[in-house]
Amino acid sequence: MIKSIEIRDARFPLGNGAGSDAIHRDPIYSYAVVNLKDDNGLTGTGFAFTLGEGNDLVCKAAGFYASQLRGMDIEELMASFGTTYRSFANEQQFRWLGPHKGIVHLALAAVTNACWDLWAKKRGVPLWKLMIDLSAEELANTIDFSYLEDELTRQQAIDLINENKLTQSSRTSILNVGYPGYDTSIGWFNYPDEQVKQNVKRALETGFTAMKLKVGSKDPQHDIRRANMVREVVGDDIKIMLDANQQWNLPQALAICAELSKMNPYWIEEPTHPDDVLAHQTLAQKIAPVKLALGEHVPNAIVFKNYLQVKCTGFMQVDAVRVGGVSEFLAVSLLCRKFNIPVVPHVGDMGQLHQHLVLFNHIALGHEALFLEHIPHLKARFIHPVRLENGLYITPQNTGSSCDLKL
Repeated sequence: MIKSIEIRDARFPLGNGAGSDAIHRDPIYSYAVVNLKDDNGLTGTGFAFTLGEGNDLVCKAAGFYASQLRGMDIEELMASFGTTYRSFANEQQFRWLGPHKGIVHLALAAVTNACWDLWAKKRGVPLWKLMIDLSAEELANTIDFSYLEDELTRQQAIDLINENKLTQSSRTSILNVGYPGYDTSIGWFNYPDEQVKQNVKRALETGFTAMKLKVGSKDPQHDIRRANMVREVVGDDIKIMLDANQQWNLPQALAICAELSKMNPYWIEEPTHPDDVLAHQTLAQKIAPVKLALGEHVPNAIVFKNYLQVKCTGFMQVDAVRVGGVSEFLAVSLLCRKFNIPVVPHVGDMGQLHQHLVLFNHIALGHEALFLEHIPHLKARFIHPVRLENGLYITPQNTGSSCDLKL
């Protein structure tokens, strides 16, 4: 059973322009960490991602949730975790601070992820294997379907999982091949042109066939020039994604995306405010066939449902350290599978947790194995850091979710 709780405020300054984008110019990559220690000496580690200030507030909220798990057996907890999750998410006073968004929801993510990590460690397997081996009913028991039932009921989720499990064996080869990655660090916003060019060449040399450039400058011509510069370096066969990090209003996005579309981006990411579903619908219609990628700052499954309902996104970037953890990630993945929209997560976890989740998505749910974002800046901070070879994520074999941090 869970014997003790440890909450940690972990912050890692980057410097030298790393991690910068049009909105977040000097980020401090930070985790609100929850450690759940059981009476067998196992520690379940989970966290939510922030950019520095306010990380302590997430830690405080996470401590409130986690303290209620003391004395519980992890197997019994996870057998009906969706019920516990619903109770936490709707706690009357914390719900006023959300609902299902902001500090309290990030805190719930950290606690939820720690529970999943401890469960996998208790069973002595990597998280991806735990999730793939669970029955459809067991997976559904970990999810809160509240407010999703108009598109996805519990029984519909079970049916969808069982349907895809019939062909699961045809997709397990990816465990040996490796899951494709893309380099998101070639073109941070504050990097000068020459550094971007060097990073692009290095990415190509190390096997990446897709990469991302930050845009959103006050001068649109700067973005257009840099996007075309990257295209010229890599040629026509490499996928280039452009990420505005919500910098534009809709009129700006309509004008600038029309110009950026000419260099054939694979997607344009977060062009405007993440809550403005109808603006994204308008933009998606105007710039088709170029597709939008959305979800880094979308806080919960209900808003993801709305984006799917208006059919304006080509790629969903749900992040399990941004929404309410692995359980809500599963809900979004199931919704996306129903709508046949690919899930390409944002990796606030630096890919540590998501390397497990995308394997589950592909093998168990039948999602296309497109690629997973790769951000290298915190590799030295993890006990079991992600490993890539020739642009491919090597399947993790350590027990749990690979989120254990060095002290």
